[in-house]
Amino acid sequence: MTETKTRTMPAAVILTKGAEQRIADLMAKAPEDAIGVKLSTPRRGCSGLAYSVDYVAEEAKFDEKIETPGGTFYIDGASVLYLVGSIMDWVEDDFTAGFTFANPNAKGACGCGESFMV
Repeated sequence: MTETKTRTMPAAVILTKGAEQRIADLMAKAPEDAIGVKLSTPRRGCSGLAYSVDYVAEEAKFDEKIETPGGTFYIDGASVLYLVGSIMDWVEDDFTAGFTFANPNAKGACGCGESFMV
């Protein structure tokens, strides 16, 4: 009888400690029905795709699920292909605060930084 081996795959997106902390902060004040935070790439902006992070109330069949110390992080199943190998961080300074993405799949971005193309 052969033994089945399960191989652990790396997550499609690597979360920095800053991103994990921000997810924890978001989940601490999440709506009652929220089960996690979800990253997706809706079509938007002049370059085609944008990053969107929102609360999610239920799991979708093909979403990737990443357990973080502060809560569950989901990646939209249709967006995973555009995000594989990306690093997601949370950056805050005196003037701005937001998630940033180092995405090796992005071939370009619009001038305002709202969207990217693959």
